[in-house]
Amino acid sequence: MASRVFGIDFGTSSIKIYKKNEGVIFDEKNLIAICNGQPVAIGNEAFQMLGKAPDNYQITYPVKNGVIADIKNMLLLLNEAFKKIEKKYGKITGSEIIVATPTDITEVEQRAYFDLAANCIAKPRNVKIVNKPVACAIGTGIEIMNASGAMVVDIGANTTEISIMSIGGIVSSKLVPLGGNDLDRAIINNVRKKYNLIIGDTTAEYLKKELAFALEPEHLTAKIYGKDVLSGLPIDMVIDSEFVTDTIKESLDLLVDNVKALLEKVSPELSADIIDSGIFISGGSANIRKLEQLFNRETELDIHICEEPSDNVVKGLGIIIEEGGKYNAVAFAANQISHLG
Repeated sequence: MASRVFGIDFGTSSIKIYKKNEGVIFDEKNLIAICNGQPVAIGNEAFQMLGKAPDNYQITYPVKNGVIADIKNMLLLLNEAFKKIEKKYGKITGSEIIVATPTDITEVEQRAYFDLAANCIAKPRNVKIVNKPVACAIGTGIEIMNASGAMVVDIGANTTEISIMSIGGIVSSKLVPLGGNDLDRAIINNVRKKYNLIIGDTTAEYLKKELAFALEPEHLTAKIYGKDVLSGLPIDMVIDSEFVTDTIKESLDLLVDNVKALLEKVSPELSADIIDSGIFISGGSANIRKLEQLFNRETELDIHICEEPSDNVVKGLGIIIEEGGKYNAVAFAANQISHLG
């Protein structure tokens, strides 16, 4: 039973599950396809159906803006994920589940995460909650138990969590309703406005990954396919990095402004610590080229872009699971709901 410990990161875009002694065993899109009330596909398979499925298919992301918006479908998705895990790794019942949750959410929203894990087919004997910024910081390699401050900026799909931590707890945090999906939507809107071309989310994400810069862009281009607004016919078009960079500039500037606003509120002692340690940036959009230079220019602090930034939360959960007692008291004591159930 000791090996049946799972850590779950319910991201807006992806769901990641860590298993003790095995590592990350499930990492797929947090997406479910429903037909006639029954799940027909989850994760990456459901993602492939987007924009292609018949009208009687409902394809949905159960997590929106960082919180669970559709508990019923999220439970269906989680159960299907655990069925896949059970086929490959064996018995899952009687497990322990540790869930990472955002900080600036209501008790009702936090309770939804707890209830979701408690009622899944794994039938856990114990469910615990960890603040997502704490797991993220551990995943970046920060020694959160030290009496020194550190700032972590976790850029998610729909939200960005900006947190300052010390002695294993969160001193100050801010949940900003802005993330990678907002950059994608800005690209979709500007492509339509400038080029009379309709593109989907997948194409917008591709343009962001291939052409986006936080500062002065190099000249790169990419060919994309979409639908002409006027004729309604499919066409191809070449987009350049200058266009994409200009499109996302306002959103990135807003993100930087929120980081600076939180920095202005911290104590002089914590400010000194952050000057020494710098700012750690994680999340999928941390891979945008020259993001480090943008934050450095605006804050005059050292900026650290984390390795594999989209996996820091689940990596942190893994460290908590594997190292047990080193983090249990600190990581779970800060959560008011971890004892419920």
